[in-house]
Amino acid sequence: MNRYAYRTAGYAVGAISSLAKANFRIHGEKNIPGGALIFAINHFTRIETIFLPYFLNRMTGKTIWSLADYSLFQGGFGRILEKLGALSSKNPDRDTLIVKTLLTGEAAWIIFPEGRMVKNKKIYDATGKKDARFMILSEGGIHPPHTGAASIGLRTEFYRGRLRRMRDENPDEAARLMRLFEIESMDPIMNTETFIVPVNITYNPMRGRENAINRIAELLLGEIPERIAEEIMMEGNMMLSGVDVDIRFGEPIRVGGYIRSKTVYSDMSSHHPINFDDPIPSRPMLRKTALRIMGRYMSAIYRMTTVNHDHILATLLKYSPHMTIDIKDLKRRVYLAAATLDYHKMGIYRHDSFSQNQINLLTDDPKGRISNFIVLAKEKGVLTDKDGVLVKALDFKEALDFHQIRIENPIAVAANEIEPLHDLQERLKTIARQHPLRIRFMIRRHLLDKTRFDFEKDYFEHALPGESKPKHVGAPFLLPEKTSFADKNTGLCSDTGILLVHGYMAAPLEIRALGEHLAAKGYRVFAPRLKGHGTAPEDLAIRGHTEWVDAVAEGYGILSNLCRHIVAGGFSFGAGLALDLCTRVDDISGVFAISAPMKLQDFSARFIPAIHFWNQMMKKMNLPQAGKLFVNNNPENPHINYRRNPLSTVLEMERLMSALAPRLEKISIPALIIQSFADPVVHYEGAMKIFMHLASEDKEYLLVNTPRHGIINGKGSERIWKAVAQFVEKIDTGVNCDAKKNCHGEKRLPGSI
Repeated sequence: MNRYAYRTAGYAVGAISSLAKANFRIHGEKNIPGGALIFAINHFTRIETIFLPYFLNRMTGKTIWSLADYSLFQGGFGRILEKLGALSSKNPDRDTLIVKTLLTGEAAWIIFPEGRMVKNKKIYDATGKKDARFMILSEGGIHPPHTGAASIGLRTEFYRGRLRRMRDENPDEAARLMRLFEIESMDPIMNTETFIVPVNITYNPMRGRENAINRIAELLLGEIPERIAEEIMMEGNMMLSGVDVDIRFGEPIRVGGYIRSKTVYSDMSSHHPINFDDPIPSRPMLRKTALRIMGRYMSAIYRMTTVNHDHILATLLKYSPHMTIDIKDLKRRVYLAAATLDYHKMGIYRHDSFSQNQINLLTDDPKGRISNFIVLAKEKGVLTDKDGVLVKALDFKEALDFHQIRIENPIAVAANEIEPLHDLQERLKTIARQHPLRIRFMIRRHLLDKTRFDFEKDYFEHALPGESKPKHVGAPFLLPEKTSFADKNTGLCSDTGILLVHGYMAAPLEIRALGEHLAAKGYRVFAPRLKGHGTAPEDLAIRGHTEWVDAVAEGYGILSNLCRHIVAGGFSFGAGLALDLCTRVDDISGVFAISAPMKLQDFSARFIPAIHFWNQMMKKMNLPQAGKLFVNNNPENPHINYRRNPLSTVLEMERLMSALAPRLEKISIPALIIQSFADPVVHYEGAMKIFMHLASEDKEYLLVNTPRHGIINGKGSERIWKAVAQFVEKIDTGVNCDAKKNCHGEKRLPGSI
């Protein structure tokens, strides 16, 4: 094979990869050992054939050659493959060449045990057992994976062991074998061994559309065969659209450990000449051993699939027993699958997006993980829209054209890809088939447990003796504290729930009195704890506004699965967060904002950007002790609020409020804005700006003249409580009658609350 051409082609591929938008992410690189290497890799795109040798060469420093299907070695593309270090599967000297390069360490090899690209990702493993045999559905029918990687590895170690023995026991046979394999020195043979490294490649998302590469190919080549056009559409779009390519290396398989039988040793030690393809007594045993090794690396390959949201969505659709699909119900099921399953315990790898809080799946889905999937499902005919109702239109068992399935139905491909993950399949099947009311119960139970656990954990890690407040100050609360039985029709516990959010540098106790007043009126009240609050200023200093948004979203998740209707509201910065939630969620019935900060009156706040800049400069100069991280705070409620204010989080607060301002016009629900004219912290004009920017027709502005910021506690607070209660009562009266007429005939599950 031409090394110069290989290097030249490698440079070209490197240049192309630098222009592509695909995001290649490497996992488990430490699993690549030294020695003679065979990489056994799943095969879904031409990307693996073209780009993998380049990346593996950069990672290992080894020359990387690959075994490719003979049908590809026709015309110009075949010559390109040869320059990239690819060898035809029907090359007559194939096995001899591979064994020779592995013996000497001259090159490492990529072998695709599936044989060809598995475009449908359909891998049958009927028994679900660890030692089950995999079967691959391809254009030619069902066939087992190839044992080529295992067989080559065993033959390499057989001849390595034989050469070691013959060097001392039969030098003539050793010399003959060295001539056979064109080996010049025994040193590399003596000092290495062969490993098979399982590798999984997962793409996210899988989308195929006409792209620039299609148009260029048509201009240069004219009419393109349908199969090639499909591959360019699929793989060209993936490379140009920024697909995530997760390349995961599994634990290496030490091939030498499989040839320790007496029969193999006897052949290995035989003084009679043994040519490369001569029948030997140990051959049947080696074939059985190759099957065992193949089963091991195939299990490892499929087990390393990087699960993403498309996998979950496709599988939930596949197992849904209902033809009609309610999007909100689907969101709940996706959230349960993404946020509550113990993937680590199942030994399953997840896409990096799972490391983020999944609560936004229940609110606005800002990354479009569900909405983009729904659009794709409609486009591909998996779902149809009948009078505003989504209907499942595809049987996932339906056979589709092997070469067009990636374009025609990538959703079925995504569902197929995680079929070998049996534990995950069973859990997703259970979630897909649960009654909708049970799903609601599971979500609210999970979120309640999560909010309480998060607080306990943060308090344990950050609380400062003598400075932090008692636990009850910062603990999130649900009122009434005892959960009543669910309504027999809807499974929900109350008509209207109130999401109540505390302010900056405060804690849930700040809004407890207002919450108890509203609970006494018969409403459900949940008060989340914003991250970094109720613990210590150092904890707050490391938090960002997205964590506070998520905390409020979790509160929404609890109440939306507990009550028919939700009113959101809060005090001070908490009011801003309540308004922010209303711009993200479309099923909140009303919002109230008390002392919401759009403009800070506090004089010292004007210096915060300058102080923050100073801190950053000190860090760059390795003088963090010279920075000013906190300023003193003199709170109205010292038994609740922090006495030190971390400057970085003031900036976080201002960022969120600045981003909120242009989105206020999205809020059209009933709104109540309450503000004190004499507030020393928040200027009343800011509250008026909020009021003016709201699109709500039904909105009120209440201006009082209490000379303090904390108007929900202390003297005169009853007036504020009464105004809020009247506002909620008006909303409750308006929506509750209609809700009682539209219960959808849902029945309560035993044990639901």
